Amino acid sequence: MVEIKTDTSVDAMREAGRVVAEALSAVREAARVGVALRELDEVARAVLREAGASSPFLGYHPSWAPAPFPAVICTSVNDAIVHGVPTGYRLRDGDLVSVDCGATLDGWVGDAAVTFVVGTPRPEDVRLADTARAALDAGIAAAVPGNRIGDIAHAIGRVCRSAGYGIPQGFGGHGVGRTMHEGPDVPNEGRAGRGLLLRHGMVLAIEPMLIGGGRDAFFADADGWTLRTSDGTRAAHAEHTVAITDAGPRVLTVV
Repeated sequence: MVEIKTDTSVDAMREAGRVVAEALSAVREAARVGVALRELDEVARAVLREAGASSPFLGYHPSWAPAPFPAVICTSVNDAIVHGVPTGYRLRDGDLVSVDCGATLDGWVGDAAVTFVVGTPRPEDVRLADTARAALDAGIAAAVPGNRIGDIAHAIGRVCRSAGYGIPQGFGGHGVGRTMHEGPDVPNEGRAGRGLLLRHGMVLAIEPMLIGGGRDAFFADADGWTLRTSDGTRAAHAEHTVAITDAGPRVLTVV
């Protein structure tokens, strides 16, 4: 089921999205060499707490997961694509880090992710992260009334494939609203002109995931949550919560 939000509801979601943006900004500022991933989770928790928000990630337990998610952010480092669990791992110079965060405020959810380099960047990592953001921008640009889900998927996939990157199949964006995962699914590759018609009031989490080696294969880590590239190459993830409006896409997860 796809819920059409009122303009008032979208405004409320904007406030949840602002909290997400502030949490991601704080985490990125704190992410330095020697800082543990669990410490980054504490930074995000403090931002949510100060805003009076809760986390849709904490305690989330889908049927495929062995245990509830134990944190308010996902921290996916180097060859981890998404869903990385914050651990005691301490960041090293040159690590490529993807952080995904959600917030629930006044019953509405925001969801976003960013990828960045800690310390000294490698050119190939900068290109990978930049391409993830470019794919996200392309997907957002296609999120207009009259287009279809396939237009978003096609726009994202074209950027990723043109750059020579892989796309983990079966994972992508989704609707968002009162809960973190609502209909419709938003694939990261597809055919233009296909799928659900986009309408004013739909709100989508658009989230490209790229595999640096160009292959699509991945596997689940021993923790049952973290997805890693099968070839050991690095990955990037970018995401925004976006409202489809007659005036154009409205990005809700910015400061």
